[in-house]
Amino acid sequence: ILSWADNSRRLSIRANVDTPKQAELAVKLGAEGVGLCRTEHMFFEGERLDLFRRVILAADDGEERKKALAKLLPLQRQDFFEMLAVLEGRPLTVRLLDPPLHEFTPHDTGSIANLAENLQVPFDRVNERCAALREANPMLGHRGCRLAISYPEICETQARALFEAADLALKSGSTEEVNLEIMVPFVGFKAELDHQVAIIKRVAQEVNPKIPFKVGTMIELPRAALTAGDIAETAEFFSFGTNDLSQMTLGMSRDDSSSFLPTYLDHEVVHHNPFSTIDQIGVGQLVGIAVARGKQARPDLHLGACGEHGGDPQSIHFFHNAGLHYVSCSAPRVPIARLAAAQANLQAPRGNLQHGKADEKTTS
Repeated sequence: ILSWADNSRRLSIRANVDTPKQAELAVKLGAEGVGLCRTEHMFFEGERLDLFRRVILAADDGEERKKALAKLLPLQRQDFFEMLAVLEGRPLTVRLLDPPLHEFTPHDTGSIANLAENLQVPFDRVNERCAALREANPMLGHRGCRLAISYPEICETQARALFEAADLALKSGSTEEVNLEIMVPFVGFKAELDHQVAIIKRVAQEVNPKIPFKVGTMIELPRAALTAGDIAETAEFFSFGTNDLSQMTLGMSRDDSSSFLPTYLDHEVVHHNPFSTIDQIGVGQLVGIAVARGKQARPDLHLGACGEHGGDPQSIHFFHNAGLHYVSCSAPRVPIARLAAAQANLQAPRGNLQHGKADEKTTS
């Protein structure tokens, strides 16, 4: 059935993964690449977490931050290398660091004391830094590209790890080709993306100018959708981060909406959970605007979606009709997405029926 579906769909199906093992599972389930690699998840455990906390504690000491990042670089390079070997030329879309720094730090006094002891740093210094990082509304605060503009060495280190991994994978014969896409998160202004792209391209030249790659952005802010024409002058691809785009557009928090969404569903204020199935009338309009304005500025703009909606059949139908090239979902939902993409194509108006998948490396 899935083979028939693959021959009947236009949308390509990628997976959201954080580790090489997850990438291996995704490929086994039929994913045609990685549509979202969340690099921050590579920092959330063991030695890596303590190393990244040293980066955070460095505060305004750029040299100290660079020393800590230098120790993280080989660990992230190894993760990327293993992922590229698993993908064998399929696309790897790497999202640069996105969450605010406070997510990596402890919040209670006991945990702060343990961290100070582990890092051999005075308690007061750790406590003051943790307090300084707390924000009233971190979702709209110092995160994504805002962090990388404040601390450009974070972007530089991640880009270097990726390009060095690609260079090593090609030279070692672990893969015959690489298909890199570097995604800058939380962009609302073209100038933010320009700043990051300049760093990424410089690092690429320093490591190996022959490695092919694209740089793009997540469209997750309403301003980014409305100014997509400007952003597409720099971005080579858009990936719609529909989780945050839905939150920003609806003024609802995914984490807190459970207190009123059941009532809204009972009273038919909404007809489905907008964080499970995309709100086509509101959020969908922004997607349509961004697609149209982005393609007008850059006709070869590659378009995808990587939020939770990427594995929802009804949302996949919407993305197909909106003209996207791929959707990306969690690995276990890849078979569902493959089937839904075929159904979307077969149910399209007869004149719009398209045969064959989009331009991704196939799994067969």
